[in-house]
Amino acid sequence: MLQRLLRPLLPALLAVLALLGPLLPRSAQAHEMSMAEMELRETAKGEFLWNWTARERGNNDDLKPVWPGSCAADGNLLRCGPGGMQGAFTIEGVGQRYSAAIVRVVWLDGQSRVYTLTSSQPTVQLYGAANDPRGMGEIATAYGVLGVEHILSGFDHLMFVISLLFLVGFNKRLVATITAFTFAHSLTLASSALGWLTLRPPPVEATIALSILLVAGEALHNRQTLSRRWPALVAFLFGLVHGLGFAGALQQIGLPENHLLVALLTFNLGVEAGQLMVVGLAFVAWRALHRFAPFRQARTPALYGIGGVAAYWAIGRIVSILA
Repeated sequence: MLQRLLRPLLPALLAVLALLGPLLPRSAQAHEMSMAEMELRETAKGEFLWNWTARERGNNDDLKPVWPGSCAADGNLLRCGPGGMQGAFTIEGVGQRYSAAIVRVVWLDGQSRVYTLTSSQPTVQLYGAANDPRGMGEIATAYGVLGVEHILSGFDHLMFVISLLFLVGFNKRLVATITAFTFAHSLTLASSALGWLTLRPPPVEATIALSILLVAGEALHNRQTLSRRWPALVAFLFGLVHGLGFAGALQQIGLPENHLLVALLTFNLGVEAGQLMVVGLAFVAWRALHRFAPFRQARTPALYGIGGVAAYWAIGRIVSILA
């Protein structure tokens, strides 16, 4: 009864949410991680020029580089002596405003190395040259945590998973549906990260928003459509697109040349761990509250809300493509 009464209001609800979209917090409008990027370029033996090359919010005041003990900074000039830049390098404040700091060091011989610093790994060891003997465990930990952070801050990916839960419910078919989604986005994540598949980000982001809108809309009715008969197939097809979204974030972070496959695998496992956390919490909430009428009645408004936000994202992203 409630669903029949609210369905005619859907166009108006979508229009209102589209109008209110600019008022939504930035963090709720996209799944992008906030990144800070720094470049250090060796201009003479033991001397470096450094600067922030990308700043998410206009300044990096809350990020403080702590140079190796042999180095002394004078503004943007870093002097490290004849031994070069060797020792522990830390960026304090990572994990607060910024999810990660990407540091690119260009040495005097032209070789370069990219380091990823996160809240779990805010320090890297520099060896005065491009050689990077970081251990497999260190890289696995850093990229695994980044995967978890990405899915938990990726509101559009989470909304798609929640929409699938509404569509399928907590039954045997959910295992096949989540497995299909996982396999699909793992496939395109690896293919894109390794350079085998390349697509421009704007169409990918627009398609992700449209996938949420479609699944939320299908979950609002009981008609035996393709999505209801074969939810695993739908999850697989849209999972291919979501994997490209994950790959876009991974390309922002960068992959280490050594242990590349380890970094790729652990990032994907981190994404899966975060996704399973969300599904597990949703199951616990459903088990505890599904007997209560207000909880059951909230299903339809929740789906309208998800669909409205997805519609706003889709319109904005399509407009950005056409602009």
